[in-house]
Amino acid sequence: MSNRQWFLKGMKAGIPIAMGYFAVAIALGINAVGAGISALQAALASLLNNASAGEYIAFTLIAAQASYAELIAMEAVANSRYLLMSAALSQKLEKSTSTFKRLLLGFTVTDEIFGVSMMQEGFLSPYFTYGAFAVATAGWTGGTLFGALMGNILPSAIVAALGVGLYGMFISVFIPEAKKNKIVAALVLVSFILSAAFEYLPYISRLSGGLRIIILTVVISLGAAILFPIKEDERDA
Repeated sequence: MSNRQWFLKGMKAGIPIAMGYFAVAIALGINAVGAGISALQAALASLLNNASAGEYIAFTLIAAQASYAELIAMEAVANSRYLLMSAALSQKLEKSTSTFKRLLLGFTVTDEIFGVSMMQEGFLSPYFTYGAFAVATAGWTGGTLFGALMGNILPSAIVAALGVGLYGMFISVFIPEAKKNKIVAALVLVSFILSAAFEYLPYISRLSGGLRIIILTVVISLGAAILFPIKEDERDA
C-alpha cells in the first residue's frame, strides 16, 4: 500500500480511540481548571503531551504548587513505559525507515495507538500510526477543551461513566488476537493476575502505577521471549 493508504487506514483505526479519548479527557479538562489552568492552556497541554496519566499527575502537582524537579521526576516515572512501547514498535519497522520517521513515531505512541499498531500484520508502516494519532489526538485535545469549558455542567456520574468506555475500547484491541493465539491469551491472563497481585504485594504495591507496568512488561515479555521465541523468518513473514 502507498503511504496515503496506510495513513487513511490508520485514521480509520483511530476513530474509536478518539471517541474513548474524548470521553476520558473531559475529566482531565475539569481537573485542569481546578488546578488554575485556562481552557486554552489545557488543550495545548493535551495536544503536545500524549499521556493521560502524565497530564493528570502534572495538573495535580501544579495545583499543589510542586517544584519543577518534582514535576519532571514524576513525569519521567509515569511515562517511562512508552520507552518499552517505542522499542517494541521499532522492531516492526522496515530497516530503511529514517531516523526522523522513527522519532516522530515515538512522539505518537500511547497505550491504545501502540495496541492497534502492534496488531498490524507484517512490517508496520509509520504512516499507519501517524494516521491513528492524527484522529486520536483530536479527540483527546477536543475532550480536554470541552471539559475545561463545559465539564462542570455535566453530572459527575456521567463523566465517570464516559471514562469507563476507554477501558472497554483498549480491551477490544487485544481480545481478537488472544482469541486466535492461545499463547497471547495465556499471557493476557497472566498479566491480569500479576497486575492484581502487584496491588497488594509488600513493597511492590508502594511503587507508582507506571513503574509497576514497566516491571510487568519486562518480566512477562522476557518470559514469553524465552519460552515462545519467534524466529526471524517467521517475523518477516
